[in-house]
Amino acid sequence: MLMFTMMAPACLARPGARLFVLFICLPLHAGMLQFAAATIQGYIGGADMTCPSVCRCDEDFIYCNDRGLSSIPSLPPSASVLYLQNNHINNPGLPTSLERHLAVRVVYLYDNELDEFPMHLPPSVRELHLQDNNIRTIPRSALARMPLLEKLHLDDNSISTVSIEDQAFADNPRLRLLFLSRNHLSSIPSGLPASLEELRLDDNRISTIPTHAFRGLASLRCLVLDGNLLANQRIADDTFSRLANLTELSLVRNSLQTPPVNLPSAHLQRLSLQDNALTHMPRGSLDGMHRLQRLDLSGNNLTTLPRGLFKDLDNLGQLLVRGNPWHCGCNLRWLYDWLHARGNSITVRGLTCHGPDRVRDMALVDLTSEMEECEVVRTAGTRDRVGVGVESSTTNTPPQGSLFTLRSKRPGLGLPDSGLDYTLSSSGVGKSLALNVKPLSHNSVRVTWSVAQPSSSFRLSWLRLGTGNAMGSITETLVRGDRREYLLTSLQPRSSYIICMVPLPASSENKGMISGDSDSDEALVCAKAETSDVSPLEEEEDDSSQQMAALPLAGIIGGASAIVSLALIFGVFCWYGHRTGHLCSRDHYTRSSSRKNKNYDDYIESGTKKDNTILEIRGPGFQMTPMAACQPMQPKPLREDYIIHTIFPSNGTGLYKGANHVSNAGHGTNRGYREGGIPDIDYCYT
Repeated sequence: MLMFTMMAPACLARPGARLFVLFICLPLHAGMLQFAAATIQGYIGGADMTCPSVCRCDEDFIYCNDRGLSSIPSLPPSASVLYLQNNHINNPGLPTSLERHLAVRVVYLYDNELDEFPMHLPPSVRELHLQDNNIRTIPRSALARMPLLEKLHLDDNSISTVSIEDQAFADNPRLRLLFLSRNHLSSIPSGLPASLEELRLDDNRISTIPTHAFRGLASLRCLVLDGNLLANQRIADDTFSRLANLTELSLVRNSLQTPPVNLPSAHLQRLSLQDNALTHMPRGSLDGMHRLQRLDLSGNNLTTLPRGLFKDLDNLGQLLVRGNPWHCGCNLRWLYDWLHARGNSITVRGLTCHGPDRVRDMALVDLTSEMEECEVVRTAGTRDRVGVGVESSTTNTPPQGSLFTLRSKRPGLGLPDSGLDYTLSSSGVGKSLALNVKPLSHNSVRVTWSVAQPSSSFRLSWLRLGTGNAMGSITETLVRGDRREYLLTSLQPRSSYIICMVPLPASSENKGMISGDSDSDEALVCAKAETSDVSPLEEEEDDSSQQMAALPLAGIIGGASAIVSLALIFGVFCWYGHRTGHLCSRDHYTRSSSRKNKNYDDYIESGTKKDNTILEIRGPGFQMTPMAACQPMQPKPLREDYIIHTIFPSNGTGLYKGANHVSNAGHGTNRGYREGGIPDIDYCYT
């Protein structure tokens, strides 16, 4: 510009050049004016975008967290994400102008001092974090101001079931995530929106779940109910069946003894049941869960799993079962085969044997030799193959005898037909075997037999009959061929049992017990036994045994009580004697006893004559004064003169008394010894 100004006279000297200068100077002036206008406008706009001095701004992200704020400062209108956590903001610290910031989408207000649900939040909020406050109520009016809300975090507050207003979430049709963990809820909140996809209610006080608790929540995919008071008897049978789209269900740290019935199976991928009180998994409780990927049964009381429990778990990739007392007998042979058939496609954690003792602390998949001893049976009568269907069942408790030779299976294999027109008796005779059974008590039966030809082993089976025609499971065991009797124990009183036996050839013993063999069925011999009722004499014996078992404990308690009483009486007696002055000190008593009641005298041993008196300072010299407290019945002796020698204690300290000290002979004190490091003991004799 300056250059053109200096050149202007030269340009003006020639009229023909004026037009040229005009075309050059005018665009330059226009550009400068536009630049100045833009600069002024940008400055004014920047004033509207000023970041609060106590915060840090990164475009539309406002960081005001951990600043010790008690109120929200003025915010720029373009703010979309507000970080206000870890402050001291309370409800009065929320300005009403906040609801005019329509660009705000996410608000972090957790770990503050809010007592009520915030009322002046922008209606554009989609995600709200209010955990770690002291909010007690959820009013519908406050939530109605945020119709676009999708995620609401209310963990670690003081919300109870009655403090949630009826239909509080009715005006939030987009709410997908609701966290209410660690509050004071006693039941499932009602009126939850149908759009909800994730619901967390862990660590509350929920004890009952009625049928209608999850009604209308067809979109729910994740449900967490950890750390509540849930038990099987307080959960309705079809509670979870309504959640057809559920993919994750967590019931950790409750009081369940079995998994809840009618669990949703179509889309379930993660099932967490750890840290409950599970004692058994019913057959069919996991049926239809073809998409299940993770199953956690850790921290329960499971000892076995029924055959066929995992028959539909085709996609199971994680099986967590640590912290259970697994009993690795033939009852888990099917699981051993199933795991080996899956190979590396599944990860197993914690399947360690707790018993029997010979396999304790061993992994189930490593029990190759032990599992080879077990029988694998198919209902068709042919040997089962690893990984092939599941046809036989196991009992909940380990059968009698060796855990690696016993098993249970479905009835119908080698049992007499229930439709026959004859009645079983206490003895049976076959082609090569005669069987006899005799009840010995209310829970035991003696089985004896004789054979025409030697056999390598026998298969013994017994079945408890019910009240109807239906039969339960059969328990079997192998008996050595040289035995001719067997004792069945732990039977049910007042019950009928069918007991069958069949001799096995050597080939069958080597291969295991094979049910369904035609020769074995022909040689099968059965008999019937009935256990008696518990007699009064046996009940008396049981009661007496229990009483006898309780005698040692009663004796220990009684002896301890007597010792304590004697100690108290002796202590009271000693205290009373010390107060009245008729008992000598414990130290003197100990010394006298240890020297066989010999009169012990410290002064005599040190070569100094001593009377039953104490030293007392009287002016410049010493004087002996009788102890009236220790010898009240003796007359006061006459005053005598003595030569006093200094006594040096064994620890090297001398006797010393302060110049201002005045002793009182009537109280029998020995302050000189006390201050010289010698115990304060009254030497007196009765």
